[in-house]
Parts: sequence; structure tokens; C-alpha cells
Amino acid sequence: MRILTLALLSLPAFAQWPQFRGNPQLTGVSSEKLPATLKLLWTWEGGAEVFESSPAISDGTVYIGAQTGDLIAVDLATGKLKWRYKTGKDIGESSPAVSNGIVYIGDYDGVLHAVNAKDGAGLWKHKTFAEIKSSPVVIGDRVLIGSYDQHLYCMNAKTGKPLWDFEGGGPMHATPAVIDGVAYISGCDEHFRAIRIADGKEAYNVSAGAYTGASPALMGSMAYFGTFGNEVMAVDMKLKKILWHFENPTRKFPFYSSAAVSDGKVVLGGRDKNVYGLDAKTGKQIWSFATKSRVESSPAIAAGRVYIGSNDGRFYVLDLATGNKLWEYNAGAPLSSSPAIGNGRVVIGAQDGRLYCFGS
Repeated sequence: MRILTLALLSLPAFAQWPQFRGNPQLTGVSSEKLPATLKLLWTWEGGAEVFESSPAISDGTVYIGAQTGDLIAVDLATGKLKWRYKTGKDIGESSPAVSNGIVYIGDYDGVLHAVNAKDGAGLWKHKTFAEIKSSPVVIGDRVLIGSYDQHLYCMNAKTGKPLWDFEGGGPMHATPAVIDGVAYISGCDEHFRAIRIADGKEAYNVSAGAYTGASPALMGSMAYFGTFGNEVMAVDMKLKKILWHFENPTRKFPFYSSAAVSDGKVVLGGRDKNVYGLDAKTGKQIWSFATKSRVESSPAIAAGRVYIGSNDGRFYVLDLATGNKLWEYNAGAPLSSSPAIGNGRVVIGAQDGRLYCFGS
């Protein structure tokens, strides 16, 4: 056990996936190179759990929230349960974030929980006034999270002391993306907002023209996200305006999946059962891949490959350049959870309470 612990501590930074979408910019990209052909290494069966939360990976442990209200820690190497923390209320799509030995997650009672990553002991709680479906993001000594009470909250990450809250015009469903000291959030009030982390003041907002459940992915000066107005859009954060829109010319459907951005491509799933690859500069469709049900899972990208689940119960690996299918695994239950990549493995949760780990 001591040798294993020392080995895990020596892992490079990119072997981690410590939060929803992998990093504060929410790009969904890992620097890892996974094996060409994946094998199922283990399955953890929770029984009554339903996983809509997406896993995080940190220091050899997988963390995920369940609708039973449990925050669960599972050993990445073996798939064995390490501990459970009971929030007391269902956990929906809020996904854990791990930083400095603390795991953060929100629940349907509107509570942000801070939990000791080592043993699952509760450290502090912060109560909002409506359910939390947003995922926490940790920036330095601050943790950010949105709530359905229409506020974006900022607390001291160690103590939970409230620092500020920003009120928008609708529920804060999405996870804030952060770059250069500014939090960007796409909202149910049909606006894309830039909020300064230092003081919680709004720097600017751009009208998206539609309700947005997806979280923005930031790359350079651009932000990418889909809407319930059946569009994917790119916002230039420097010019403070929408640069392009993408809409399927023949079918109208929402985009609930959050985008991943890599190698000049924006990749995300649609409720029309397809995964799309778009040109990041122009918004033109490069490819699409058809699944057999709506795609609400958000893709992860590593070494030119796209990893994504579908509500058809299958976990797909696609070629980033062409969208061609390279591999699939039939889990037999909807996969609306998003994959996490770390230490040469990829993990995803299913709606039948199973947590899957693939590698070599």
C-alpha cells in the first residue's frame, strides 16, 4: 500500500481529472494517451444508485455523486469502495471537484458540501435557496457554484465563508468556466455572463437568445456552448459578441451536452441522437456520428479520440478528425454521465448504478 501511494503521488498533473470537464476552462481535454483498444477493467455496482453526476479522478481515486445522496469514493486501480458521504438529499448532475484534499459537490437541497478526500468526513456546508445542479469549480482559495435560486456563489474553499454572490435573471444550471480571473456562465436567463472572481461584479453579458443548460468551454478568446434554441454558438470574449451559430438545417433539437474543444474542433452531443464535430473558427459541420438515442453526455478528448456516452446505453470512442467509430461498449443502461480520464484509464457512470472503468 505504501508503494502504491508513493507511485500515485508521483503521477504527472495531466493524470488527474479533478472536476467536471477536467479543468476550470471546461475544455473536456486530457493530455493522456489511452490504449487503442479499451478493455473493461472493473465495474463498481452501487445497486440503488443512479449516476447522472460525472466522475472526477484525483490521486488514484474516483469520486462521483449518486441520486441516493451519496458522494462515493472508489479506488481507481481496483474498483473497491473507499468511503461514502451522505449528503441527506439527492445528487443530480452536480459533479465533484477535488482540490487540496477536499471534495466539493452540490445536492438537490441546495447545499454545497466540502468533504475530506481521504476519509469522507464532512468539513463544511453552505446552503443556498434552491437545488444545485451546477458543478463546483475551485480557483486558488475560492470555490464557485451556481444554484437554481438564480445566484452564482463564491466561498472560501477551506472554510466555506461566503465571499460574494451574483444574482442573474434565471436558474444557474451550468457550471462556470474560468479563465484569467473571470468566471463565464451560460444561463437559463438566455445570457452569457462574465463575472469577476475578485469581487463578484459583472464585467459584461451577451444575449444568447435561448435557454442554456450546457456549460461553456473556453479556448483562447472563445467560448463555445449549445442551447435549447437548437443552436451551438461561439462567443468572442474579447469582442464581447457572438462570432458564429450552428444549427442543423433539417432537424430542430436542443444541445444539452457541454462541448469539448481540441485541435480546432468543437465536439458535443445533440438530443437528435448525434455527436457533432464542428470547425471552431467557422462553426461549419465537419462530421456527425449517429447513436440510437439522445446524447446528453459531454465528450472527453484525448490524443485525437473522442470518448462519449449515449442514452442508447453505449460508450463510444470516435476519431476526432473524421467522427468514425473506433470502438464501443454496450453498458445496457443510459449513459448521461460524462467520462473522466486519468492515469491511463477512462471512467463513466450509468443510470443503473454501475460505474465503469476502461483501460489496458
